[in-house]
Amino acid sequence: MKLKPLHDQVLVLRVESEAKTSGGIIIPDTAKEKPYQGEIVAVGPGRIDKDGRRISPDVKAGDRVLFQRYAGTEVKIKGVEHLMMREDDILCIIE
Repeated sequence: MKLKPLHDQVLVLRVESEAKTSGGIIIPDTAKEKPYQGEIVAVGPGRIDKDGRRISPDVKAGDRVLFQRYAGTEVKIKGVEHLMMREDDILCIIE
């Protein structure tokens, strides 16, 4: 299945966090929180303002981003969990 986001929606693949702390302690799966970082897989064409003009998104496919804790809707694509969210839910691009 291939998805093409609409308007200001983006499709994000979560980036798994380290399973070990800097001190070398291994964190079990049950204690891990879902990461708030991801890589953008696909981006919609942008939202339309009140005058009918399209506002292009600030992010593009391949960008690594930090997003809000409860952002998006989980979607499974070929057995892999992705998040579909609005561009407004993205806090920043990680450079």
